[in-house]
Amino acid sequence: MPETVDGDVFDPPVFITEALTRRPARKADHLQEKQALQELAARMVDEPAAVLPRFVDLAMAMTGGTAAGISLYEGGPPPGLFRWHYLRGRLARFDGAVTPRNFSPCGITLDCMTPILTSHPERMYDWIAEAGIAVPEVLLVPLFIRGREPLGTLWIVSDEEEHFDSGDARVATELSTFVGLALRMLQTERSLIDALDEQKMLAAEMNHRVKNAFALIQGLIHVSMRGAKDPGDMARSLSGRLRALADAHALTSRESRDPGAGPETADLASLLAVIVGAYVGVDGQPRVALRGPPIRCREGAVNGIALIFHELATNCAKYGALQAESGGVEVEWRVEGGRLAITWCEHGGPPILAPPAATGFGSRLLQSTITQRFGGELRHEWNRDGLRATIAIPTDRVLDPAVAASA
Repeated sequence: MPETVDGDVFDPPVFITEALTRRPARKADHLQEKQALQELAARMVDEPAAVLPRFVDLAMAMTGGTAAGISLYEGGPPPGLFRWHYLRGRLARFDGAVTPRNFSPCGITLDCMTPILTSHPERMYDWIAEAGIAVPEVLLVPLFIRGREPLGTLWIVSDEEEHFDSGDARVATELSTFVGLALRMLQTERSLIDALDEQKMLAAEMNHRVKNAFALIQGLIHVSMRGAKDPGDMARSLSGRLRALADAHALTSRESRDPGAGPETADLASLLAVIVGAYVGVDGQPRVALRGPPIRCREGAVNGIALIFHELATNCAKYGALQAESGGVEVEWRVEGGRLAITWCEHGGPPILAPPAATGFGSRLLQSTITQRFGGELRHEWNRDGLRATIAIPTDRVLDPAVAASA
């Protein structure tokens, strides 16, 4: 009976899974199957990363295929895609190729959660035909972690029609169970490595912040001494500046924010006011001017924004305009072209004769926060009268969703 898909008629049909049970199964080699499972189990313990390529080799050999591979599912952006890995046989040259999630035999296999058999799928899928691939039969088996999380598919190609039977589907399915476990182990291993890297980064960041805190406190004491009328006046001014510094430190911590925190912590102007509140002149007036429209930051972006301006202000106090009593900073922001554009302009500090010869941890942390965490851009202009830093961040990464949608 002809097969109709989206108005196209395929006769003979492309999906012929029922043929697996109709064809007489070849005699099973149970010893070979047992040895294959034992080998995969041993590799899972000793070298889990080697399980996947070996799995493809065994599946192709035990089913008599001429080519095989794994299509791993990548979910984002929706609907995702499949990427080919560990290709063997005559299709090995396509290793690393990608195919659409919702227009491929692999997608059908994941949707059905059962082995699928196709005959000449290039007749239905133009991307196969355009690659110059002709495949008489393809057996596909779904790969899952714990039977729920989709990983992708194993596929095996035969250059002969009427090749695969129910025994081939059974063997490939049993092998795929071990692959699901191996992939889970690899994911766990990567998660542990990422966690260790995060801990190292956190320790380095904490060490950097402690050093900066001592340097800032020393500077605040010096400024407070120059402008104080008496010890009591100095104590009051220093206490206020240290309190502002503590507020900035709290905002830049990596801990998750309290869900009950007041709305002022999500307002960009209020957030920046807390970060730069410690930087005032001997007359008590702010040395950092803030200008821009009211903007609400999304909850997950507050700590990152606080960290960015904490680092800018710290560097400015150590090396830039805030070193000098006459120095100051102007911060402006606006939303345009789907981006939050921020400028940080220093003035009145020591003249800049040349850009810094090297970058410290703080500068690297600033760069990585903007580019990696927010997917944004950072540009420095080392003008003689002061640094001008320009930051551009996609609005959907930093603004409240309602604000980002209307920006």
